[in-house]
Amino acid sequence: MSIKEQCRQARDEMRHHLLNELLPFWKTRGVDREYGGYLTYFDKDGNPTGEDVKTLICQLRMIFTYSSIYRANLDPDGAFLEMAAQGVDFVLKHFWDEKFGGWHWTTQRDGTPIDKSKIMYGQSFGVYSMSEYAMASGDPRGMEMALKSYEAIKVKAADVEWGGFGEFFEEDWRPKRPGAYGGDRKGYDVHMHLMEAFTNLYEATGDHTHKRETQRIINLLFNRIIHPEHGTGIAQFAFDWTPLRAILFRNVWGADRDVEDDEGRPLDNTSFGHNVECAWLLKHAIDILGLDLAEYRGKMAKLFDHCVQWGIDWEKGGVFCEGPNHGPARERNKEFWQQAECLIGFADAYLIFGEEKYWKAYYNLHRFVMDVMINHPVGEWWPLFDENNTLLWTHMAHAWKINYHTVRSAIQTERRLNKILSVLDA
Repeated sequence: MSIKEQCRQARDEMRHHLLNELLPFWKTRGVDREYGGYLTYFDKDGNPTGEDVKTLICQLRMIFTYSSIYRANLDPDGAFLEMAAQGVDFVLKHFWDEKFGGWHWTTQRDGTPIDKSKIMYGQSFGVYSMSEYAMASGDPRGMEMALKSYEAIKVKAADVEWGGFGEFFEEDWRPKRPGAYGGDRKGYDVHMHLMEAFTNLYEATGDHTHKRETQRIINLLFNRIIHPEHGTGIAQFAFDWTPLRAILFRNVWGADRDVEDDEGRPLDNTSFGHNVECAWLLKHAIDILGLDLAEYRGKMAKLFDHCVQWGIDWEKGGVFCEGPNHGPARERNKEFWQQAECLIGFADAYLIFGEEKYWKAYYNLHRFVMDVMINHPVGEWWPLFDENNTLLWTHMAHAWKINYHTVRSAIQTERRLNKILSVLDA
């Protein structure tokens, strides 16, 4: 097939998956009808597992997703927006800390706090989800809480000496202990998500201070976090931005997998998924902030090209998890979220650069997702495969895997495929 034929096929498949599988799955699941908020643990058949700990990440990401469905004009009866609104009710009552500011990390099903830590990864989604809800609903609580979340981050967590933000705090915003507790570290993932969150806040407010802060995060990413030679992301740092071997923390998100080395991942290591996600989130920030794309094209190309060369399984399909800055992938499992983010990213790359290698990368991932990653009879994505495409994990959702990556990917990818088709039709 020609690229145009592949693109039309891919667009139709993605739209069918979105409208007939993903959205129906999440329209009938998630809302906790007894206590409010969301239940997020579903087995391979989409049935509740009985687990009911509520995590800040999932509660806020569900609010974002349901709000984004409404903003994408995919919610004609307003049901998804109602699901977002009741989630806002729950998190404001049970997760927001009126005494110290910021959001607690986990609660029991009824909202009783379990872990009151202030983890920056979760705080960033306070800004992201509440600004999205504000733009979708017009509910003044959305803007109020987006701004309160932003102010808590700026006032409580900013590193005024070295720049950027601390990431692991106790309930009262005292830094946690060093090492596995994370009080002495900063990282790529969190600052990338702060760029994402601040971009959304600026879109919602139009306030020049939010534009300035987003630009500051972008500058920080490329001055401190992206490798100066390879153009790929370094995972973790000391506060003075000395690179450190990446370790798993006690307050984790996305810990479905681990490495055998107790000392952490090798220093020469980067995430294919984060790099491509960073590139497309940067492109989105450029569009929203009105920046000059030409200034960033070279930086974005390095992020994309590293994954094209080393991250994609050109034989069996999909993108691997991690590897060195120059060389074959080291951790060769294939996780759902990397596929989701790289679909958006390589569609963007083809739109920006028009080079066939990016379309080949997109179509490779598209076929892997459609043919392997999606549990079509149920409607959601499998979480994890090994390098031979053997299924390793079977849950449809749990303490951090919900609809944020999958639904966002389907919405954003279909949008980009339509743009590609319009270009090819011109």
